[in-house]
Amino acid sequence: MKNANPLSPRRGPRRPRLRVLAGLTLLLGLALLSGGILQGKTAAPVKGAAEFFPIAVGDKVLRLQLAVTGPEMERGLMGRRTLAADEGMVFLFPKPQRLSFWMRNTPLPLDIGYFDAAGRLREHYPLHPFDETSVASRADDLQFAVEVNQGWFRANQFKRDALLDLKALAEALRQRGFDPAAYGLKPKSSP
Repeated sequence: MKNANPLSPRRGPRRPRLRVLAGLTLLLGLALLSGGILQGKTAAPVKGAAEFFPIAVGDKVLRLQLAVTGPEMERGLMGRRTLAADEGMVFLFPKPQRLSFWMRNTPLPLDIGYFDAAGRLREHYPLHPFDETSVASRADDLQFAVEVNQGWFRANQFKRDALLDLKALAEALRQRGFDPAAYGLKPKSSP
C-alpha cells in the first residue's frame, strides 16, 4: 500500500510547497517595489568606487573618484597609467589629522593637495612615480587629500586657502552610499 503522507520519509517534502513559498516571496517583493515606485520612493542605485564626480577646487571643476574605504585608500591611483587633465582622486578621512602619502606602484607623476575640514587648501606637493618616500603634511588638522596630475595646482595658480567644494563632496558621498556627517560634512538641507 502506498503512503499518502506528503512528508513521507520515502518521498521527502513535496516540491509544490517550495514553489508556492517562492512565488509568494516574489509577489511580496514585487508589491513592495511597485508600492515604492508608485509613491515616488525609488532609491537611486549606489555608485561604485570607479565613478567620477564633478567637484570644484576653487573655480576649476575636477572629475574626482572617491577613496573612502580602507581598501580604496590603500589602492588609490596605484597601477593607473593615464589620468585625464582634470581627473583625480579625493581621499576622505573621518576626522582631521596629519596626512602622509607615498607612490608605491604608481607610475603617474602626481600632485597632492591637503585640505582642512573647512575645505581650505593648506599644502600641496609633487609626488614622483614609484617613490616610496612618504610625503607628510606639516599641519595636523587636515581631512581631505586630492591627487591630480603633477603640475595641476601650479598650472591653475592655486594658492593656500583655495576651497574644495564640500557640498559637491557631500553629494558624491551620498551617491556612493556613505553618510556625509561621518566626515563632518553637513547633511543635505530639506526643502
